[in-house]
Amino acid sequence: MANNDNKNRMFFNDKEIILLGTAHVSRESAELVHDVILEEKPDTVCIELCEARYQSLTQKTKWQDTDLIKVIKEKKAFLLLSNLMLASFQKKIAGKLGIKPGEDMMSAIRTAEETGSEIYLADRNIRTTLSRIWRMIGLWAKIKLLAGLITSIGEVDEIGEEDIEKLKEKDVLEALLSEMEDKLPELRGILIDERDQYLSHKIKTAPGKKIVAVVGAGHVPGIKRYWEKDINTEMLDKIPPKGRISGFLKWGIPAAIIGLIIAGFLGAGSSAGTDMIKWWVLANAVLAGLGAAIALGHPLTVLSAVVASPLTSLNPMIAAGWVSGLSEMVLRKPKVKDFENLPEDISSFKGFWRNKITRILLVVVLTNMGSSLGTFVAIPLMAKVIA
Repeated sequence: MANNDNKNRMFFNDKEIILLGTAHVSRESAELVHDVILEEKPDTVCIELCEARYQSLTQKTKWQDTDLIKVIKEKKAFLLLSNLMLASFQKKIAGKLGIKPGEDMMSAIRTAEETGSEIYLADRNIRTTLSRIWRMIGLWAKIKLLAGLITSIGEVDEIGEEDIEKLKEKDVLEALLSEMEDKLPELRGILIDERDQYLSHKIKTAPGKKIVAVVGAGHVPGIKRYWEKDINTEMLDKIPPKGRISGFLKWGIPAAIIGLIIAGFLGAGSSAGTDMIKWWVLANAVLAGLGAAIALGHPLTVLSAVVASPLTSLNPMIAAGWVSGLSEMVLRKPKVKDFENLPEDISSFKGFWRNKITRILLVVVLTNMGSSLGTFVAIPLMAKVIA
C-alpha cells in the first residue's frame, strides 16, 4: 500500500482525483508513484510535464535535430541555453543521489503504459514560463538571472544533505531560481503561482473519471488553493507583448542617438560630433566584444561582435549576437560528437564553454547583453561631450 501522507483524494464534478506529491530527485517517490498507479488503476495519469520536457525524457536524442540557425534568428538562444542549464542542474542533483533525473515522472509514464491509463501532460510549456520571465524583467534583472543560472550550476557540488532535502520538494526550475526570489521577486509569481493555477486547472479538467496526478510536493498546496477557482489558462499561456514604451524605445533610442550625433555636429562642431561617434563605437564595440570573449568565442567571432555592435545597436531589426553567433557557428561548426557529448558536457561548468553548441548560445546571449550595456554606457558619455 502507498503512503497516504503523500496522497490527496479530491473531487471535481464527477471526477475522483488522487493528487500525489513527489520529490523529483527521490527513488522513494518513483516507487511510490508506481505503487499508487497500480493500486488505483486510474483512467488517466496526469504528470507535471509539458510536451518539450516529456520529449526530452522519452526521446533522448530529440535535441540532436535542433536547428541552431533557426534558434538564433527566432531569438530563442536564451531559452535553449536556459533549458540546457536546467538539465545540467537536475542531472548533477540526481547524480548526488544516484538516480536518473525525473525518475518519478518516468515511473508514472511507465506504470501508466503498464496499466493502460492515458498519459496527460498538465504543466505549462517551459518555454512559455521562461519567455514570460524574460519578457517581464529588465536588462539588469536579465543579467542577474543569467549570472545566477551559471553560478548555480557551478555551486551544485557544494550542496549538502540538508539542502538536498529542501530541493526534493521543488522542480528543477524552482530549485535553480529559488535563491534569486529575494532579488527578483517577480520570479515567484511566474514560476510558482502561475504554474500552480495552470496545474490545478489542467488536472481537474483532464479526461477520465478517475485520475492520478503526479506533481512536485511543492506544488500541492498551491494546486489545492486554486482548486475551486476558475482559471483562464489562455492568459497564462500568453507571452506578454512588448508594451508601447518598449516599442517606442526599440526605434526611439536609435533615432535619439542619431539625432544626438547630428546635434553635436551642428551645435558643437565637427570635433564634438566626431568625439560622440567615437564614444558610441567604443562603448558598443568594447562591451559586445567582451561578451563574446567571455563566451570564449573564436577571435574572429569577437572581432565580428566588435564591428557589428555599433551598427546593429542602431538597427532594431538585427542584433549583434546574431552576427557573432552565426560567425562562431561558421568558424567552429558543431560536429556530431558535440551533440553526442552534450548531455555529458552540460554536467560541468567547463563543459558549457567547451561544447561548441553551448558556446554558440553563450556567444549570442553574452554579445547581446554586452551590446545593450554599451548603448546605456554610451548615451551619458555622448551627452557629456555636448555639455
